Amino acid sequence: MTGWQLLAILFFARMAMAFQFQSVAALAPFLIESHGVGFGDIGLLIGLYLAPGLVAAYLGGTIGRRFGERRVVLVGMLIMALGAGLALLPGAGWQMQLAARLLAGIGGVLLNILMTKMVVDAFSGGRLATAMGIFLNSWPVGIAAALLLLPMVAASGGLAAAHWIVASVVVVGLLLFALGTKPDPSAQEPSASGPTPRLRGAPLQGALAAGTIWAAYNGALAMVFGFGAALLAENRWDAVAAGQMTSVSLWLVAVSIPIGGVLADWSGRRDLVLAAGLSAFAALFLAAPTGLPFVFLFIAFGLVGGLSAGPIMSLPADVLPPSLRAEGMGVFFTIFYLGTMGAPLVAGWLIEVTGSAASAFYFGAFLLAICAPAMLITKRLARQAPA
Repeated sequence: MTGWQLLAILFFARMAMAFQFQSVAALAPFLIESHGVGFGDIGLLIGLYLAPGLVAAYLGGTIGRRFGERRVVLVGMLIMALGAGLALLPGAGWQMQLAARLLAGIGGVLLNILMTKMVVDAFSGGRLATAMGIFLNSWPVGIAAALLLLPMVAASGGLAAAHWIVASVVVVGLLLFALGTKPDPSAQEPSASGPTPRLRGAPLQGALAAGTIWAAYNGALAMVFGFGAALLAENRWDAVAAGQMTSVSLWLVAVSIPIGGVLADWSGRRDLVLAAGLSAFAALFLAAPTGLPFVFLFIAFGLVGGLSAGPIMSLPADVLPPSLRAEGMGVFFTIFYLGTMGAPLVAGWLIEVTGSAASAFYFGAFLLAICAPAMLITKRLARQAPA
């Protein structure tokens, strides 16, 4: 199997994960009506999918090294399917929905870590930024598909029909991965003899530094999609138009992510593409509250916002040798989950204190500023890491 064939399978599997993640937001009105809950409960249900990452991300990398990435990804997708199945049980109440969501999130954590490692392994010899740009695009594609399809299904066939669609997409992803991949005979197998490589020193510090960049970058993106509509509303946009403008940014990010990866590989100047993309992104955050035309601003957010994603995700290959990559990606994603869950909380607090959504955008610029020293540290540690 070529790396590009593997990438196509991993793209669909991760798209299925994004589809399941976004199902709660897409079906929120139907869940509220069916279960008699409020928006606070919906927020909890959304967050539960990512919550296991705070605990299980590091363990996922270690488990993948011990039992093999393919086996653990299959188990992860099976857990996701079981979570989707729990939501379908007859008479399943709200507590069952919470349990189903948490279970599906545990499986999703395993996918996020180990499929990313599989892409790094397959393309570490070249074209990694391009491959990562394509792979990362599976997330907005899955989210957009859920937002488009699930409300229509629920409106015509009921909430249960929408849950069946979610479960079916996950199962198709599971079958595609199971049938389309096979164990790599050249992969390292756990050995009872000899010392087990340990993640420490430069590789550990490099995984932490690269994870900080990825967490800060995604935290900044969350400011656009989480608080962009609020900023527009403060400037007398109606709710529908504000939501549509934010949606335009999401679609343009989906376009700019693979473009950034291709530019990095084609030019051979990955770090320059990464730094230029982050700098332009930060400048837009600083300009957001100053009266720049919002249509131009949010289009620019989309065109610029995705350029650095692929290059950032290629950084772990610089600091993690293959024997430490699974465990190192667990550390990388632990930092990512901490950042992506913590950044919106800090931004919400800032908005309450200042009384303006503009503070969230200044916070986004601060997060992107963190990336500069973290990138310098990553490059220094890459020179110290073992081959």
